[in-house]
Order: sequence, then C-alpha cells, then structure tokens
Amino acid sequence: MIIKVLGPGCDKCQSLEKSINAAVKEAGVAAIVEKVEDRNEIEKYKVKSTPALVIDEKVVSAGRQLSVQEVKSLF
Repeated sequence: MIIKVLGPGCDKCQSLEKSINAAVKEAGVAAIVEKVEDRNEIEKYKVKSTPALVIDEKVVSAGRQLSVQEVKSLF
C-alpha cells in the first residue's frame, strides 16, 4: 500500500502524517508513507484543500485532520 500526505508542510499536514504512521504501526500493515509538498504534484490530485490523504492513488480525505482510528478505518 502506498499512502501519500498532500500538503505544504503545515502543522495540520504534519499531524496527519503522524496519525498515519501510528495507524500503519498499530494495524501492522505494509505501507510506504510519502509526503508530497510540491504544489504542481498536489494539483494533479484535484484536491481543493489540504491536508489530503491518498491511498493507492485514490484521494480518501481532503481538508481534514484525521485521528489514528479514522485512518485505520480507511485501510
């Protein structure tokens, strides 16, 4: 599984990345977590707000800071 956090590196983006890493560890799933900060790359996903969460190239959340439990439910 490839998980991407889309965002400019703000506090909310960093918090989402921490929740994702914790969720991956708790769930015991094999995943690669990537941070995408490049504006042009983010625009390719057509998200209107960040942070955004992409799992296997599908946008599953945008503009929300998710809890560890919420992230795990998306796996």
